[in-house]
Amino acid sequence: MRVRRWSFLVLLISILLVLASCREDDKIKSKEAAKEQTTEDLFDVSVANKGEPIKGGTLQVAMVKDEPFKGVFSWELYEDGYDANIMSWASNSIFEVDGDFLITDEGIASLEVDQKNKKVTIKIRDGVKWSDGEPLKIEDVILPYLIIGHPSYTGVRYDTSFKNIVGAEEYHTGKAKTISGIKKMDDKTLEISFKQLSPAIYSGGDGLWTYAAPSHQIADIPIEQLIESDAVRKNPVTLGPFKFKKIVPGESVQFVKNEYYWKGEPKLDGVVIKVVPSSSISVAIGSGTYDLVFGFNATKIPEIESYNNINVLGRPELYYSYLGFKVGKYNYETKKVETDMNGSKMGNKKLRQAMGYALDIEQVSEVFYHNLRTRANSLIPPAFVSFYDKSLKGYYYDPEKAKSLLDDAGYVDVNGDGLREDPNGKKLEIKLAALSGDSAQEEIIAYYLQNWKDVGLNVTLTSDRLIEFNSFYDRVRADDPEIDIFMGAWGTGTNPSPAGLFGATDQYNFTRYTSKSLETTIKNIDSAKSFDKEYRAQQFRAFQQHLEEVATMIPMQFRYEIYPVNKRVKNYSIDYRNPTELHEIELVAKEPIASK
Repeated sequence: MRVRRWSFLVLLISILLVLASCREDDKIKSKEAAKEQTTEDLFDVSVANKGEPIKGGTLQVAMVKDEPFKGVFSWELYEDGYDANIMSWASNSIFEVDGDFLITDEGIASLEVDQKNKKVTIKIRDGVKWSDGEPLKIEDVILPYLIIGHPSYTGVRYDTSFKNIVGAEEYHTGKAKTISGIKKMDDKTLEISFKQLSPAIYSGGDGLWTYAAPSHQIADIPIEQLIESDAVRKNPVTLGPFKFKKIVPGESVQFVKNEYYWKGEPKLDGVVIKVVPSSSISVAIGSGTYDLVFGFNATKIPEIESYNNINVLGRPELYYSYLGFKVGKYNYETKKVETDMNGSKMGNKKLRQAMGYALDIEQVSEVFYHNLRTRANSLIPPAFVSFYDKSLKGYYYDPEKAKSLLDDAGYVDVNGDGLREDPNGKKLEIKLAALSGDSAQEEIIAYYLQNWKDVGLNVTLTSDRLIEFNSFYDRVRADDPEIDIFMGAWGTGTNPSPAGLFGATDQYNFTRYTSKSLETTIKNIDSAKSFDKEYRAQQFRAFQQHLEEVATMIPMQFRYEIYPVNKRVKNYSIDYRNPTELHEIELVAKEPIASK
C-alpha cells in the first residue's frame, strides 16, 4: 500500500502516538475491565418491538461488503461466507441442530447412527417439496456426494473428511462408477458406510453432507460446467423459506416467499439483499434504508450509537482470525500438501514466533474494535467449551521477546539500517497479504507493519496494497509467490473438528503445514475412541498445543457478531439456542424506520 495523502500520514502518526502513550497507563486497567465484561453486559441477543404486524412486506437486508459477491449459489461449490449468507435465506439444509449444534430429528431428515457398524441411516420426511413444486427425493440427498466426489470436481470439499466415506476415493480416482458406501434403501432412506465414526458425525462431520441438491434441475449438467450454469448462477431451486426471483450479479438478490416451504408459508412477501460499502453503511442504517445488517464492523459502532431507530444485537462468533505463514505448497496433481521448512522463507520457527509476539493485538482490539474483539489464544473458539484450551498463553504482545528470538535465530541488522537481514546476511523482505476493508482496516494493517518494523523486520504488502476479498483467498489458495504471510479468518461453523482445514490433503490448509504428529491428532479427534468425551477433549488440546508450538498459524482475534436491527422488525433473535425462524419474521411498518 503506497500512501500518498499527507492527511492520512498525519492521522496514522497520531494513532501510533496515542497507542504508544496509552499502552503503559491503560493496559492493565483495560484488560481488567475487559475480563469483567460478559456477553450479557455488551449486547442483547434478541429483541421484541411493539406494534401490530402488517400483512406481508419485504425485508430489506444489507450485506456490508466493499466488492461484488461471487454469486456461486450451490452448497457444494461456493467458497466464501458472503454467498453462504445469501443462500441461508433459501437453504437446502436437510438437518436441524440444537443449542449445542448437534443434529436433531426435527429437520427435513433424521439421522440414525450405528456406531458399531460405522454406518448412518438418513430418512427424509414425507411431503417436502422444492421451491418449484417438485417433491424432494432421496436421490437429491445422494447427488451432493456424487458431485463432490466426482473426478471432475474442482471445488474444495473433497477433503480429508469426505475421504472417510467408504468408496469415495475409488470413485474420485475413476476406479469406480459410484461410491460404494452410499446405498439407497428405499425412496425415503439412505445408508452411508464410513471408514470410521466419531462424535463429529452428530455435528455434520466425518464426511456427512448436510444439504440436498435438486437432481431434477442439475443431475444432467456436467460437473465441470455446473459452477457457471444458470442453475447455480441465475435460478437456483431451493428448499428454504424463500426462493430466488432476481439476481443482479455481484450487487443484489431478490427473494420471494416459497409457498412450498415445508414448515409453512412465510409471513413476509419477500427479502431483498443488497451489497452496501462499509463507507456508507452507518448513514444507511440511520436513514432507515435497511431492516437487518450483516457484516457490520465493530470499528463503526460509535457511528450508530446515537440512532434511536435500531436495536443492536450481538453474540460471540464461531470465528477466529489468524496470521498464517506459507511453509510449503499444495500439489494439485497429487492433491497433497508439501511442507518445506528448510526451503521456505518462513520456515524458521523462531522467526514465526517473533512475528507473533511483535503484534500489539491487544491495543488494536481496544482502540479500533472498542473491545468487541479480543486477542485469541487458540484456533478453537471459546464457544466450544469442552474443547477450547483456555490455559494456552498464545502470542501476547512482547516486542523484547520478539527481538530476543530474532537475535537467537540469526536475524540481525548487518548494515545498521535498522532492519534485520536473514541468517545468511541477505536482505530480508517479508510479503504480507491482507484483506482490504474500511479506512480503519488500512490503519490497523499500517500499525501492524509498524509493530514488525519496531523489532527490525521489513514487512511490506503483497502488490503494495490491501487485497479485495474475492482475489485474496484465490491468491492464498494458489500459493502466490508474492505471499509469505497472510492474515485470514475462519468461521468454524458448528463443527470444531480441524479435519478439512489442517489435513495433509486439504486445499483449505493454506499454510501448507503438515506433520505426522498433526495428522495423527486430527485423526484421533475424529476416531472411534473420541466417543469418550475426555479422550476427544484431550486430543483437541493436543491439536491446539501443537499449533501453538510450531507457530505456522498464530491466532489473532476472537470477535462479536454485531447485528443492527431496525425497529420495524417485530421479533428477532440471534441466540444460538433459540434463533428466529426466517419464515416467522414479521414487520410492524410498511417501510424501515429512520432515526429521529
